[in-house]
Amino acid sequence: MELIPGLPDDVARDCLVRVMYKQFPTVVSVCKGWRSELELPEFSRRRKNTCSSQRLIVMAQARIDQKEGSSAMKYGASPIYRLTLLELDTGDWCELPLIPEVSNGLPMFCRVVSVGSEIVVLGGMDPTSWEVSNSVFVFDFVSATWRRGADMPGVRRSFFGCASDSDRTVFVVGGHDDEKNALRSGMVYDVAKDEWAPLPDLARERDECKALFHDGKLHVIGGYCTEMQGRFEKTAEVFDVATWKWNGMQENFLAYAMCPRSCTSGNDQLYTCHGTDVLAFKDTTWQAVAKLPADVHNIAHVEALQGKLSVIGSAGFGEPYVGDEMDLKKYTWRKVQTPQQYSGHVQSGCYLEI
Repeated sequence: MELIPGLPDDVARDCLVRVMYKQFPTVVSVCKGWRSELELPEFSRRRKNTCSSQRLIVMAQARIDQKEGSSAMKYGASPIYRLTLLELDTGDWCELPLIPEVSNGLPMFCRVVSVGSEIVVLGGMDPTSWEVSNSVFVFDFVSATWRRGADMPGVRRSFFGCASDSDRTVFVVGGHDDEKNALRSGMVYDVAKDEWAPLPDLARERDECKALFHDGKLHVIGGYCTEMQGRFEKTAEVFDVATWKWNGMQENFLAYAMCPRSCTSGNDQLYTCHGTDVLAFKDTTWQAVAKLPADVHNIAHVEALQGKLSVIGSAGFGEPYVGDEMDLKKYTWRKVQTPQQYSGHVQSGCYLEI
């Protein structure tokens, strides 16, 4: 059967790849053929190759209560977090559907990563009881539905590093247990199979570390051991997925003993933010390449993608969170218009090209 009656299938596929992601659920409900096309890995690759994909940042962000007729923002005593989405090329914002099993908001300090055309939400704490959760939830952009994944095995951990290979696998490393003991252990989640497997242990404990993929390898950056309790290290470890081995310790990897949450990888380059500067890792050292916008001091999330560096942050405690994007060739900034209802505190986020 033809995908679109009267058209060659190649032409029909060229039509389907140009559909906006918000129309995916409608498209897959039309017929089995269209559903099969959108669910194929080749569909995403074809969208990217034809420059039809859309650049999205998905964030665990606090909801803001705003009184009618007032411009004042109001945060509840216990902020409710939900997933918000920023489409970088259009500046459009929206809120993703709520997780059916989570009626009182996202778990506090949960991690959010993208895998293919899906978003994975892992762990965190119940916002009412503060009990640590090992839950896993997966949102499929094609069907616009949630499903429950297999729980994270082993000790219940918080403030762990989390990264995706952007294909089908999520890596979880470090963090701390219920007794505040920093962890060396890690594990890997195959989203398609809904299965977990252990990783070899890190060389040292890493609470509040940053995990990211760079040059095809998993980098675990910074963090601190149990005895240090909040005093961040400058070291990093690299895991080679091909050999399934850690490649040893990199001492003084970071330029400063700092929280590594702003570290990111893109355009074959590592970036981070420190103080008022954007730093790039060049010739084995971190070099300042630009100044941050004057109204961004508290950095919540950073992404480097397609020649741009996107930063979500605020001017100070309790101030609105806003978005800025920098051209990595010209080092010029562009302000991303941020509606007030999407300016709440951001806990974590990820980039998705769909």
